[in-house]
Amino acid sequence: MNEPILWVVQGQQGERKSKVITTENLRIPLGRSAVVNMGILIAWWLAFVFAREMMFKMRMRWFKISEEPFNEMHYTMVGYLKLTAILFTVVPYLVLRMADFN
Repeated sequence: MNEPILWVVQGQQGERKSKVITTENLRIPLGRSAVVNMGILIAWWLAFVFAREMMFKMRMRWFKISEEPFNEMHYTMVGYLKLTAILFTVVPYLVLRMADFN
């Protein structure tokens, strides 16, 4: 059960390369992805809190939308981003970080 998975990839010149997938090879990209996702989430939240009027005026030029649907849309999308970032990057990273696979 603890055997690493062999992953075969296509090289640039057409040669086939194999790479072993270990928990370390999965954990590092998941951690980096979690940091990027949380950074996007924090930047979006800060922009919404401190530059909401500017964002609203910019959207008003493109779309005729009132303030209430604008707020609802942003709160909903921030919630979706937070949920997906936590479920698909943070939780798997923490599981790989805390679990003892030996």
